[in-house]
Amino acid sequence: MTSEHSAFGLRPSATFDAATIAGIQRAARTGVYHIRGGGAKRRVPHFDDLLLLGAGMSRYPLEGYRERCDTDVVLGTRNARFPLHLDIPVTIAGMSFGALSAQAKEALGRGASEVGTSTTTGDGGMTREERGQSKHLVYQYLPSRYGMNPADLRKADAIEVVLGQGAKPGGGGMLLGQKISDRVATMRTLPPGIDQRSACRHPDWTGPDDLAIKILELREITDWEKPVYVKVGAARTYYDVKLAVAAGADVVVVDGMQGGTAATQEVFIEHVGIPVLAAIPQAVRALRELDVHRKVQLIVSGGVRTGADVAKALALGADAVAIGTAALIALGDNDPRHAAAYADLGSAPGCYDDYQDGRDPAGITTQDPELAARLDPVEGGRRVANYLRVLTMEAQTLARACGKSHLLHLEPEDLVALTVEAAAMARVPLAGTSWVPGGEW
Repeated sequence: MTSEHSAFGLRPSATFDAATIAGIQRAARTGVYHIRGGGAKRRVPHFDDLLLLGAGMSRYPLEGYRERCDTDVVLGTRNARFPLHLDIPVTIAGMSFGALSAQAKEALGRGASEVGTSTTTGDGGMTREERGQSKHLVYQYLPSRYGMNPADLRKADAIEVVLGQGAKPGGGGMLLGQKISDRVATMRTLPPGIDQRSACRHPDWTGPDDLAIKILELREITDWEKPVYVKVGAARTYYDVKLAVAAGADVVVVDGMQGGTAATQEVFIEHVGIPVLAAIPQAVRALRELDVHRKVQLIVSGGVRTGADVAKALALGADAVAIGTAALIALGDNDPRHAAAYADLGSAPGCYDDYQDGRDPAGITTQDPELAARLDPVEGGRRVANYLRVLTMEAQTLARACGKSHLLHLEPEDLVALTVEAAAMARVPLAGTSWVPGGEW
């Protein structure tokens, strides 16, 4: 809508806005639903709706240049003989080879290793580049079982059983044919060039009792060495976390609806699941009722972007966070230097989400050899490491201001909410009041 249109009294509809109109027109023209990558684009209550309460008279802040604020975390202490000792509580989420190029997977491993944290495989198996450059590698065990084998399980440092993903809880994954290269096809035992859809549930599990049996199998295959995570998409989080713990999980991963994906239906991304802000308190409540909070560690993901997001997630009760979309941006996704190439694809920096097409000019979400070669994994790893350092330093700055000598000492009492919705979801008081909508749990 231009000022010229406004001058004539014309105005767009809030219900049928430009994006909605374009979506209807596209559906009418093609007869197929819209598939894209990325996460939810709608505004939902998020970490921005919370504020930290810095110290004053009633709390004593720490001096940033003289007093330590530690950042390490240990994951998988419940049953594993070799828990993961990470230097920072920020990890890299699972993103598959296939969705990402081999160069991108290697870069993520390099970046994570440089700062002493973990990265995660994703659907499609473990690449030699990723294993070779990752000090701590979490191996995802998904319904599709693409690329899964006992040898790679034993090479991993932890195993993540994936039951759901924040961008599509209840739905399976997609990898369109243009990204099924010969190498991807070989690793997944699929024909090249054919669209692939992952199952939405594990084929031999009908409930938590079956999951307990599967976790026991995984422990026996790996000689009880590896921590076993269970990942769920944020939906019925309270019950899912309780069942995951009952099944034997060492770590529970909760992925909010702002989490990204390589490809799925847009209607799924925007309309299924709950924000991570609402999911964390539900997960913490479930863990506390089982008396395993901090004994079974909680990793949360879905829209983590800054050190403030990290600090707020930890204050709500998480032990660590995982980043996916932000890590891709650090690698070079949506970089303005690719503006001309994005324009050729009908997109723009800041808006590019066609990860499903395999034509990513940044060389990250593609299997095209020429495009993938544009990403230098050494330089990419350096950028990811720099970004992870900044996240950590920002979180430390905020924790010191709250008087905390360790990031994990942050607590809900350090938080207030700016909106009634955020206060109700996060279970913290509305700023300037002692009111928690819905009452205390």
